[in-house]
Formats: sequence, C-alpha cells, structure tokens
Amino acid sequence: MTDSPQGPDRGVETKINTDVPQSARIWNYWLGGTDNYEVDRIAGDQYVALYPGIVPIARAGRYFMDRAIRFLATERGVRQFMDCGTGLPTMDNTHEMAQRAAPGAKVVYVDNDPLVLAHARALLTGSGAGLTAYIDCDLHDPKTIMAKAAELLDLSQPVGLLLIGVMGHIVDPGEALGVVRGLMEPLASGSYLILHDSTDTNEAFNAAQRAYDETGAIPFRLRSPEFIRGYFDGLEMAEPGLVTSGAWRPEVGGGVEELPTLCAVARKP
Repeated sequence: MTDSPQGPDRGVETKINTDVPQSARIWNYWLGGTDNYEVDRIAGDQYVALYPGIVPIARAGRYFMDRAIRFLATERGVRQFMDCGTGLPTMDNTHEMAQRAAPGAKVVYVDNDPLVLAHARALLTGSGAGLTAYIDCDLHDPKTIMAKAAELLDLSQPVGLLLIGVMGHIVDPGEALGVVRGLMEPLASGSYLILHDSTDTNEAFNAAQRAYDETGAIPFRLRSPEFIRGYFDGLEMAEPGLVTSGAWRPEVGGGVEELPTLCAVARKP
C-alpha cells in the first residue's frame, strides 16, 4: 500500500500483473472476495484440490486477527496498530476491527501491491475519530517502513504490529527473523507482536505449496514450529502462548480446529 492523504509522500504505482497468480488476490478469492483474476482463481482452485485445508486456514487467520486486536484494544489499552502485508480488503478489515473496539484507534497499513494500493485509497477510510493511513513499502525493508511509520504513529507509545500470514514471503530464514526484529526494535516498551503463520507439519500442505511456487508466483515458505517460535524471542507471550489458530482465546462456544498454523500475541518488555 501507499500513503493516504494523511500519510507522507505517495509511492510510484506499478502495473498490475495479471499474467501470474498473486497471493493477496488468491487469499481474497479463498475468503469469498471478488478482487481477483482468472489466473488467481485457477491457482487457488489447484491449491485447494491438493490441500482443501487452505481455506479454513485463510479464515482462521482473520478470526485470530480480530480476537487479537480486540484483546489488545480492550484489555491492554493499545490504540495504535500497524498491519504489514495487508492484502486486499475483505468484509472486515484491520481498521474496522480496531476502531470498533476503540473508536479513536490509529491504523497504518503497509503493502506494496498495486491492486492493494488502489483498493486502499478507495475503501480503507477509517472512522471519524480514528486515523487510517497507508505506507507503500516492501516488507524486505523494515528500516524504511519504520521511518515512515514514525511520521504517522507515536512510537513512544505502544503499537500492535500485525504480521498475519506474510512472513513466508521472506524466503531467506535469517532475513525473516531480521525483518521481525527490525520492525519491533523501534517500538516502545509495551508494544505487541501479533503473528500468525503456517507450519510445514502437513505433507499435503507442503505439496500444495510446492506446486504453487512452481507457477511463477512469488514463493512462500512453510516453516517449522521451532522456527516460528523464534520470531518471539525476547518477548513475553500472552496466554495461551503459541498455539494453533483456533486455540488462541477462542470465542465462547467456538470449536478449536487443529490446523497446521501457529499464532501468538507477545509483549515487548
């Protein structure tokens, strides 16, 4: 995404590529959205044919995100959120979740996909009391992301950093850990990492991901539970710790579906 009129300089838009599938558009398709192309629907259907569990994973990530934001807004008093790797708008977006729980919440989106950018400008407007803004930047560049975020958020106050299903796009494992640390380091004590990722513990899932990577799309790495735990080094995990999607503070009456995912919310001391 790039910045709204509330943010700093607008980035240079690039042409939307409809020749190869794109993860944000495929996830939009799996979540029931219409902001996708035939190439995305074909790739999405091929993935589901190999591993039908990807659709529940996509939905579980959104549900976890909503519960985590409400937890931080209502129980921990967090009023600033930064969603990196935003993806395409769906029926319930980060700013809507946050500003429903805390009407004055500030939400900054970070992405660099041109279609995401176009929708951000048109749809992600925020509430009257809260701020919604956009940063056009690549997740590989945490230093620039945080420099721009400092113009939009008060980094002397806690921020909830959301990384929902995006860290696999950082293929190099050392860089992936470095990105999380680079994003967290400038944040104040009392800030939180909210992270959801998929694991490599299901062979059908692994096979589906390998087939997807061979389409020419930007690859994605499924990682071990031990590796994902490393994202939280030095942080204090909120209960119930690092668990599968449905087991993180499930709603009353909600089932706990065992999916090859892990998620947690952790505080920076």
